[in-house]
Amino acid sequence: MIHGVLFDLEGVLYTGGHPLPGAREALLSLRAAGIPARFVTNSTRLTRGAIINRLARMGLEVSPQHLFTPAVAARNYLIARKLTPHLLVHADVQGEFADLLGGPPGAVLLGDAGKAFGYEALNECFRLLLDGLPLLSMGSNRYFRENGQLSLDIGPFMAALEYAAEMEAVVLGKPSSEFFLAAVNSLNLPPQDVAMVGDDAEMDVCGALAAGLHGVLVRTGKYRPGDEAKVMPHGGRIFDDLDAVIDYIL
Repeated sequence: MIHGVLFDLEGVLYTGGHPLPGAREALLSLRAAGIPARFVTNSTRLTRGAIINRLARMGLEVSPQHLFTPAVAARNYLIARKLTPHLLVHADVQGEFADLLGGPPGAVLLGDAGKAFGYEALNECFRLLLDGLPLLSMGSNRYFRENGQLSLDIGPFMAALEYAAEMEAVVLGKPSSEFFLAAVNSLNLPPQDVAMVGDDAEMDVCGALAAGLHGVLVRTGKYRPGDEAKVMPHGGRIFDDLDAVIDYIL
């Protein structure tokens, strides 16, 4: 039995600023059945408030405390360890860490920096890593869908720094088990009673399965033919749309 659900956002509930067919109905159906939902995203270009506002404009009501983002996870990680970050993140989320800046950096924090991923910026991070700073990455996604096309995400840049500095990054978003379990714990449910619904076979579904959750891949968003082979051997389920997903859960 599934008693709680985690949803990815972009590509699952909406795309291009418009809700996907069945998105509103899916959330209403779960609510009516008494099944709580949480929302987990690897987006590091928007603040949590901006994401909440975007969802509201599409008629998708989500409480801030029910939305889990890598920026929040990164803040908690830095604060708990009293680390000052050196930031290579998108300009729109730099303010999330403004109060943590000042003094010598104690860690390199990587986000989806978009056009800021230039040689000089990456080389500065590389040199800091050689000086002994740890590399923190707000995700490891290979790509995302933008304007109907796939674009490089944070993962390739993280991998480049890992390779150059001969070290392994601490991943603070999906597919980190800690990230999934933070959302699961807010439901007061064991992982085996919770399903993760996503469009990314590796980050969403395989990551959730590794954390002990049910994994559900929906053929929308960044789904690509052949992704079934990545999730089915590990017990993942695949559905064409949210209507079929909700039928399965209920």
